[in-house]
Amino acid sequence: MPAKDRIDAFGAVALTGFAALLAFNQVVIAVVNEGLQPVFFAALRSAGGLICLLAWMRFRAIPLSLPQGTVLPGLAMGACFAVEFICLFVALDLTTVTRSAIILYSMPLWLALIGHVVIPGERITGQKGAGLLLAFAGVVLALVLRGGAEAAGSLLGDLCALVAAIAWAGIAVLAKASRLRDVRPEMQLVWQLAVSVPLLAVAAFAFGPFLRDPTWIHWAGLGFQIVVIVSAGFLAWLWLLSIYPSASVAAFSFLSPVFGVGLGWSLLGENVGGGILLALALVVAGLIMINKPARS
Repeated sequence: MPAKDRIDAFGAVALTGFAALLAFNQVVIAVVNEGLQPVFFAALRSAGGLICLLAWMRFRAIPLSLPQGTVLPGLAMGACFAVEFICLFVALDLTTVTRSAIILYSMPLWLALIGHVVIPGERITGQKGAGLLLAFAGVVLALVLRGGAEAAGSLLGDLCALVAAIAWAGIAVLAKASRLRDVRPEMQLVWQLAVSVPLLAVAAFAFGPFLRDPTWIHWAGLGFQIVVIVSAGFLAWLWLLSIYPSASVAAFSFLSPVFGVGLGWSLLGENVGGGILLALALVVAGLIMINKPARS
């Protein structure tokens, strides 16, 4: 598909579906963390995803290429990927899906701020800036709520989710503003997985025993992560990022907290108080402002 300057109907449907998938992904991570150490789990996921991706590329006859000027940004992208998932998996071991979902999806704020400086054609307009601030106010509200129904979860876990959001924004910036923008999405994902595997494997030794009495559901969750999330989901996101403006693509991720809160409540029995619902309302209002076409 040719590059487009705004989200169309196909993009809206695809990005909404991806947001729902990412929300369910956090539930799966929280469940699998009960049987596998989080960072070891992340290393296994990257390794399995890399094997699946390389098999897909061989089947489609997609070459492994290293164009000039892509090695350093590729290493940086892989490092950002490793940091993102160390922090996210640890966050979901320490705090709730509800809280981590809202905080993680502050990513569009960081992406828009960095993109304003380094990505041509993605400057922040007054309307988009107001939407980003409104949505981020919802994230801040979720971060500071510490009483009543929102008391569950630790501050350390919440801060880990915030670092994961910033690292995720770094991946998107590298995909759009470095020489990696000229390579296929499959090669971008190869960089992320191949570099993250050794980094995650080494980091896993700092987080305790690798196994936490896993059962079949934990291994099934790992398989879901490898095949559906890493091999298919991330590739689809990078493909969408290559077609639509990065700030608009990222803005749709603000839907994931809505799905995440609903799934955390319905599947994991997490408490949802009035403060969390207010934070969600701010996030959704910001999303509408970010994606509403500006008047000519």
